[in-house]
Formats: sequence, C-alpha cells, structure tokens
Amino acid sequence: MIGPVPEARDRMLYVRAAMTSMTSPRSRRPRSRCGFRSATLVALLTGLLLLTTACTGGSSGSGPGAEDTVEESTTTAAPTTTIDPATLPQTEEKPTTTGAAFQDRMAALGDAIIADDSSLALGSFFPVEAYKQVKKLSDPASDWKNRLIAELKVDTHDAHNQLGAGAANATYLGVDVPDAAVWVKPGEEYNLIGYWRVYGTKLRFDVGGTTKVIPVSSLISWRGQWYLVHLGAIR
Repeated sequence: MIGPVPEARDRMLYVRAAMTSMTSPRSRRPRSRCGFRSATLVALLTGLLLLTTACTGGSSGSGPGAEDTVEESTTTAAPTTTIDPATLPQTEEKPTTTGAAFQDRMAALGDAIIADDSSLALGSFFPVEAYKQVKKLSDPASDWKNRLIAELKVDTHDAHNQLGAGAANATYLGVDVPDAAVWVKPGEEYNLIGYWRVYGTKLRFDVGGTTKVIPVSSLISWRGQWYLVHLGAIR
C-alpha cells in the first residue's frame, strides 16, 4: 500500500523507488489481471513523476534557500532649480520688518559697518536684476554698479567712523523701521514700476557699553521684502 507522498524532491524519489520496485525481476509474475493493474499503476506513477518534475522545475528558486533577486533602482532625482526672486515680476505686497530674511539683511549691513567693509552688505542691497526692471534708464545695471554701489562703499566707511574709536569692537543690536512706508507710483522717481519706500530707518549698536545709532536714508521693496538703496544721504 502506498503511504503519504512527501513534498517536492522527496516526492520524486518516492515515485522512482515505487516504479523500480514494481519493475524489478523479483516482482515480475505471469501476466494476469493483477499484472494489468500493476502496468496501469506504473503508467499513473510515470505521469505523476512527469507532473512533479514540471512543477518543481517551474517553482525552483521560490522555496527556502533560494536566492532573492532585487532589481537595482535606476531612478534619478530631477535637478532642482533655484529662481532668483530679483528676476521675477514686482508685487504690491507691503514688506514687514519681522521676517528672518529682513533681520538677516540688516544684521549683515551692521556687520559691514563694524568691519568697514561694504562687500558684506551686498546681500542687503537692492538687487541689480530688480533695479533693471524698476529704473527708467538707458543702462540701469551700470548706474547700479557705478553710482549706487560706489556710494555704498563711501557711506559704509562714514558710518564706521560715526561709531567712533571702538567701532571695530562694536556689537550690532537691531533695527528700527518707521511705520510710514509709501507706495511710489511709476514715473515718480524715474521708475517704470512701483515699489514701497520708507525713510528714517535706524541701526542700533553697542560701542563699549554705549548705544549708538546709525541712520539709514532709504529702503525700497521688491516682492514684499525691504532692501537697502541709500545708507547715507540721497545724491
């Protein structure tokens, strides 16, 4: 009597053993009805062997111990592009003085005055690309560089001297911006487009335990942010 058939590889061995047993010389007898049944059983076992071989062959690699194949990802992240806000259109958003970006720009201006180095304040200054959109001039970029930036260098040096002998060791304390900003309409200041403007901003410094104030003549806006345009007198 045939017992339970084992799984996979053992099942194949079991079938082969059964076939060998039934076809061995010891088991050969004169053909009879019993022999017919044995032949039929052999045929059935042969079919089972072929079916088992096909099934185990198609499922190899899916059982325990089979090596897993993991396809490597070839996805490449799209490069990020940073857009310079100065190249974007102006907005009528009124700037505030509480944002971190504005406070950082004014702190950089304070550092420029302490160090007597106007290059430290270039990030605080009205951007040249925005200036090219604002001013109604034949060459606004040249005016920005040769007039405004040149003035910034002179004004930074003057402000440094106003802090006195201890200027190099001064500490920037903060900025006060009047709540009196006005919207400058196109054409009022040789401008093609409008912007917010405020006069009378003050930078505070501690110089050897004494608070000193440096006035800022003019800030103007670009897309809701204040930028320096004149530190000293407007000329």
